[in-house]
Amino acid sequence: MKKAALILMIIGYALAGINHFINPASYIKIIPSYLPFPKTLNLLAGIFEVLFAMLLIPVKTRKPAAFGIILMLVAFLPVHISMIADAPLQLGSLTVTPLLAWVRLVILQPLLIAWAWWCGMPTIKRQ
Repeated sequence: MKKAALILMIIGYALAGINHFINPASYIKIIPSYLPFPKTLNLLAGIFEVLFAMLLIPVKTRKPAAFGIILMLVAFLPVHISMIADAPLQLGSLTVTPLLAWVRLVILQPLLIAWAWWCGMPTIKRQ
């Protein structure tokens, strides 16, 4: 089960990172206005998501990659908080309602952090 979760995480972060380059407007739109250089922040987020996804593959770099993902998810918290204030807002075909924004902040982000932590910890082999 852990291997499947790790593979899903690798694929998910790689695709999410690539999406920052394919659909930058959706991401730039949700970057809080008080943060400088939104285009650069979007590019950095995409680069780091792809980088961390690739670093999850080798066992030697898995733990630091998972830690990087956790730090990145914490760094994204201002985006999720501002989405609550800005909701409802349209992101492509998705309408982010206040409820959806709260679910992303209070449920999804902690689950993603826990998932990264779990995948980054070494598997204990039973004897």
